[in-house]
Order: sequence, then structure tokens, then C-alpha cells
Amino acid sequence: MRMPSLIWFLHFMNLTKGLDGTRRSSSVSRPCPAGCATCSAPNGCLSCKPRLFFHLEMDGMRQRGTCVSSCPRGHYGMRSPHISTCARCKDDCSSCFSENFCTHCHPGHFLFRGKCENSCPDGLTANTVLRECTECSIDCEMCVRSTVCVSCRADLYLLHGQCQLTCPAGFEPDVQLMQCVPQVHCEVGGWTDWGPCVRKRSTQASRRGQETRDRQVLRSPSVHGDACPHVSESRKCALKKRPE
Repeated sequence: MRMPSLIWFLHFMNLTKGLDGTRRSSSVSRPCPAGCATCSAPNGCLSCKPRLFFHLEMDGMRQRGTCVSSCPRGHYGMRSPHISTCARCKDDCSSCFSENFCTHCHPGHFLFRGKCENSCPDGLTANTVLRECTECSIDCEMCVRSTVCVSCRADLYLLHGQCQLTCPAGFEPDVQLMQCVPQVHCEVGGWTDWGPCVRKRSTQASRRGQETRDRQVLRSPSVHGDACPHVSESRKCALKKRPE
């Protein structure tokens, strides 16, 4: 691994300052930040205390050296006998364990055996949530984990992350979504009062009439839910005499 030139330059300058005893860092007059062995006002840390990693971070338009116990996301720790540094992960890795072993990938890439791939090999699903190539169960078409499906094969229905051949009691198949959805049974409200007694058309000479009452459908049933009962009924009634 080639060390970034700026890190070598800062480290070299720090060593030369310590050789003649005259070019000391500005830490003589101002305390260095925590973790620094030596430092300078414009460049920050120049060398670190044992077991710490030297890391360059942006400070406005320039870079400053810092000493950290663990490297920030997107970098990995690289130790050597002289100086331990934070090196940047590959472009498609959002975090990594080493130069050649990614642990998380940027969007659009999927982790497979420590590499970030554009697509997953046959038999594995590109998990957009975890950004990993996931081995789904045999019934799954896509999954977030091997036991939690997002979609199923064409002949199966999804329910609670599992693929079902038939939907259990209380559920029914939605053939458009290919999911088991809760059954909805019809609900109706209460009856209204009986309406006025009106004469039947076919019995105009009769004193008998008919009155009606209704009730509203509060919830329509699903395809396999219980159907609605009748919502209107009539009964015979006696017409009132008209005053003479």
C-alpha cells in the first residue's frame, strides 16, 4: 500500500524537527490536541501517541492531521512499525475492514464475499435494504433476509414475510398484489323508522298500503367476505281515512 504523499511529508517534517532539537512543533508553546505526540498550528497533529491512527480530515479548504483510536467510516486502519494511518476504502465501499474487504456498500452496489458488486450472482437476491446479495428461501422471489420474503414465486401469496400456497383462515388471496389480505365482512347500520303508508299501484280501491324502512351499508365486504344482508324491507299497512 502506498502512503499518501502528504502523510509522508508531514511525518518526515516531524522527524526532522526532532533531529536537531531546534525545529520543535508548536506544541512547546501551545498544547497539542488529544492523542498527538507532536503537532503544529497550521497542520494539526504531525505524529500520534502509540496505538493511535493518523488521519487527515478537511478543515475548510485545507487538511489537518488528527489522531484517532479508530478510523472514521469509509476508512480502515493500516498499521506499520513507524506510523499507523487511516486509509480510504475503495470507491464502491461505504466501510471496509481492509483494502480488499468491504463490509458495507454504497447505494447501487451489493456486498458479496467482501466485494461490492453491481449485480448478484445467480441464486442470490440483490437486497436493496441491506445492500447485500442475500440467499432467499426457495419460495421467495425477493427477500430482506433468508427467512423474510418481500415477494414470492408467481404461484404463491405473501403473508407476514412468508410465501403461502393458500391463504389461512381470516385471509383471502389478492391476485393483483399476490398477497394474502385480511377478509372484510359486510357491516350494516341500524334500521330507520318505518316510512309513511302509501297505496300500492295495483290496489287503488283497497284500504291497504305499504310502508318501508332501510339501513345503510357501513362497510362493503371483500371478495370472499360475508355478503351484506338485505338493507330494505317493506310491510303492509292500513291507509288512513282522508277527512271529509
